[in-house]
This record gives sequence, structure tokens and C-alpha cells, in this order.
Amino acid sequence: MDVFDPDLRIDIRDRIRAHGARQLTVARLAAPADWEGALRHAIAQHREPVTIFRGSDLKLFVQSFLVFFTATMVFLI
Repeated sequence: MDVFDPDLRIDIRDRIRAHGARQLTVARLAAPADWEGALRHAIAQHREPVTIFRGSDLKLFVQSFLVFFTATMVFLI
């Protein structure tokens, strides 16, 4: 049996179709029941404006500024 026998061809199109069908089934099973609502919620969260200084971010900024200010004053004095 020759490896390069022209009559010996493997048709993988059916295997690819079956794999695609399995992937689609897995995706449908993994999706939430209310996928449209979940998608709308995710898009709405993504579109919300992000504030630069929120809670601990503002505190970290003030602390960093105070350390920098103190170091500058010590250097200048």
C-alpha cells in the first residue's frame, strides 16, 4: 500500500461539519437562559463612564501626593 495512493482520499468535510455542530451545541448549553438580558447588562456596564477617583483611588492619590510633597520640601529645606 502506497502512502501517496491517489485513490486513497480522506474526506474530512463531514468531520468538520460534525465538529461545528458539537461546538454550537456546547455554546448553546453554556449560554445563560436570558442571554439577551445578560448581553444588554454587560454592554450597559461597559458604557458607564469611569470616574478617575473612586474611593480608594482618591485615597491612594492623596497619600502619594503627600509623600511626594514631603520629599520635595525636605529636599528644598
